[in-house]
Amino acid sequence: MADKITVGYTHLSGCTGCTVALADNYAGLLTLLDKYVDLKYMPTLADARHIQQVDVSFVEGSVCINDKLAVEEIKETREKSAIVVALGGCACYGNITRFTRGGQQNQPQHESYLPIGDLIKVDVYIPGCAPTPELIRNVAVMAYLLLKGTKEQKDLATAFLTPLMKLAAKNEACGCDLIVDVINQGLCMGCGSCAASCPVRAITMEYGKPNVERDLCIKCGACSAQCPRGFFNTDVISQYEAINEAIMAALQ
Repeated sequence: MADKITVGYTHLSGCTGCTVALADNYAGLLTLLDKYVDLKYMPTLADARHIQQVDVSFVEGSVCINDKLAVEEIKETREKSAIVVALGGCACYGNITRFTRGGQQNQPQHESYLPIGDLIKVDVYIPGCAPTPELIRNVAVMAYLLLKGTKEQKDLATAFLTPLMKLAAKNEACGCDLIVDVINQGLCMGCGSCAASCPVRAITMEYGKPNVERDLCIKCGACSAQCPRGFFNTDVISQYEAINEAIMAALQ
């Protein structure tokens, strides 16, 4: 598997936490860049910053619709990418930017922000504030196997990415979804991963079950992303060991 996939990184309105999470892969990131990924453009890790034709584009941040350049950039990203990945709660669901009204000292007219899925078709969501470094890394590896791997590897990549693709079709997330999709279905095992992952402490554990403060929830999707039952998918569960082995083998 000598051929690399081409990757771009579009940074819109966000805190750059997703970029930090990507960099937190350390040696794993270097392995990706060395063996599998040709990074064509990125504001922080590459000299080239203009959007180019690529196989996969990662998009961090929501779109400020008062900013003509930002709207043009997200549309150009879609036009020049075979696969678009929304990285983090802002790109996926709007996250904290949903509550922003101005606040940018140099451009106070920036008042309205939307998740990128409201303006373009998105293929894969990686929610969280920020997503775990491992999840970002694993999606990058699986994107490579999906595009360049053997039939067996493509099947594993498809199984792994399917739940994240379904999230893109849903285009919404809230702590309430965790209640409806996990707790009310009898799937919660009381592990506390959702409460630990919430960046605004909107979830507390009471009597062994999560309690969501709706007024505090910022709709980042972190709780659903971290819940081991949040992506309940029998195809993934039955192939977990094979998927994990494929990822670990790729990073050797």
